[in-house]
Amino acid sequence: MRLIGEIDPARPLLVVAVAEEAAYLDERLPVLLTGMGKVNAGVALATVLGRGPLPAAVVNLGTAGALRPGLEGTHEIGEVIQHDLDSAMLHTLTGETYGPPLALDGGRAALPVLATGDLFVAEEEARKRLAERADLVDMEGYAVASAALAAGVPVRLVKHVSDEAGEGAARTWRQSVDGCAKALGQWARENLQP
Repeated sequence: MRLIGEIDPARPLLVVAVAEEAAYLDERLPVLLTGMGKVNAGVALATVLGRGPLPAAVVNLGTAGALRPGLEGTHEIGEVIQHDLDSAMLHTLTGETYGPPLALDGGRAALPVLATGDLFVAEEEARKRLAERADLVDMEGYAVASAALAAGVPVRLVKHVSDEAGEGAARTWRQSVDGCAKALGQWARENLQP
């Protein structure tokens, strides 16, 4: 975890997993590098938000794998789910609901659904199964959204497609991350006030 800059209640906090994804972000906005995965992302953001002050908003920028062929570009997420938490089984055991889908779209149902999990989706069968419920897959979005919402801070998830999830995705991510970072930097410049 590394916080670059200082949190200002009048500005958004940019939350990014790794430095490669943050390479082209405006240096006037604070950036939190969380590390990869749900635990790293959730702990890092909760720690920063718990210390205060709270930012005006949390904006999670990062790469995502496409679960459907032909899906590319930069997308703001409308809903995020956890794909590696067996919520149905936990509900059966305890009667409680853990990890429900989080709506982030402000009523705009046309925005994509993001599936978050600690599993890097590199198998075709896993991609097909997830494509039944989501458009994109990442490793941090749900944790970031959950921590921000728990702290009462507005949150946006913005993902740039780095590859098609499934066979060969890890190799493709490494090759495409710089181009994704440029696209995310441009999105931030066009959509966020420093």
